[in-house]
Amino acid sequence: MSQPKPNVVILKTGSTYPSIKEQFGDFDEWFVRGLSPELDITVLNTEAGELPGDPTDWDGIVITGSPAMVSDREPWSENAATWLAQAVHLAIPVLGVCYGHQLLAHALGGEVGYHPEGRESGTRSVELLTSAQKDPLFCSMPDTFSAQLTHKQSVLSLPPGAVLLGRNEFEPHQAFRVGECAWGVQFHPEFSSAVMRAYLGVQAPDLELEGFNAQSMIDSVTDAPEASGLLERFSALVAENKTD
Repeated sequence: MSQPKPNVVILKTGSTYPSIKEQFGDFDEWFVRGLSPELDITVLNTEAGELPGDPTDWDGIVITGSPAMVSDREPWSENAATWLAQAVHLAIPVLGVCYGHQLLAHALGGEVGYHPEGRESGTRSVELLTSAQKDPLFCSMPDTFSAQLTHKQSVLSLPPGAVLLGRNEFEPHQAFRVGECAWGVQFHPEFSSAVMRAYLGVQAPDLELEGFNAQSMIDSVTDAPEASGLLERFSALVAENKTD
């Protein structure tokens, strides 16, 4: 008799730009594409107040990005943070991305706010620290890899006890782990290069006002397979954790 698929919930914390949604779908769809088809995936609209009940009902949890800001402390976001803290305490595997990364840090006592140097967007290099060499999610990744990024807020200070795993010149907290199986990543493993170019296209007027060369940023976008592979590796860890 075959084992049931691991249950994974995606906490959807917002939606992408309408023009991008029309062409590529929304945040949750990108994650579903990147995660393993061997998972039984449920999407809940956390921004609309949906929460997934008892954390132990789930074998894994993914938190998406959002145009919202964690520092605004909207009621739906604070409720999700409280729920996430419970899930981490219960050692349910968690992967928070961008807003999800920041929300996870906030939920566990870290500080989130606007990056003092402004926006980071486009394909950027991420450097892993020696701590990543023994990390279950990052140990098979190269020391440096390309990743898609777009954010104005950051984790300004990590939660107590967090292990810093990755950084770059702009963002000192690109990846961290809390406990055995809760990870936050500022970069977007769910973004394709086409989605990244579309983001930069929408952002171009603001980027130009901020002193960036938007076309140059679009032209410099590359694929980021090592970063994208994070979703498959997280899927495998969820499945492994379920069978333990």
